Amino acid sequence: MAEIPQDLVYTRTHEWARIEGDAATVGITDHAQEELGDVVFVELPEVGSSVQAGEPFGTIESVKAVSDLYSPVSGEVTEVNTSLEESPEKVNEDPYGEGWLLRVRLSEEPDLLSPEEYARRLEEEE
Repeated sequence: MAEIPQDLVYTRTHEWARIEGDAATVGITDHAQEELGDVVFVELPEVGSSVQAGEPFGTIESVKAVSDLYSPVSGEVTEVNTSLEESPEKVNEDPYGEGWLLRVRLSEEPDLLSPEEYARRLEEEE
């Protein structure tokens, strides 16, 4: 079973968010990186651009496929993880830490899955 940190919230499309006040850090889940395989490239939005919950904000490319990344939250991108340009494998190695994708200033309260709800969803998919 994939790792599911209890301090995060999740999407049905396997992204996570760490909500801190009016800001969120966003990444993909351990399950997602396992399914993708070795990540070789990540395309992220520009700082200052807007993201919308449930809408694509970038792409992630692995040795298996290219997949859209869906934002778990709505708001303005305040930071992107530029270290992924040189080291996209961080998404595989540490999806909840150094493999984070972007930070967003929230424009609305997100409606996301709790860790328990996400775990149930993973069980249903198996």
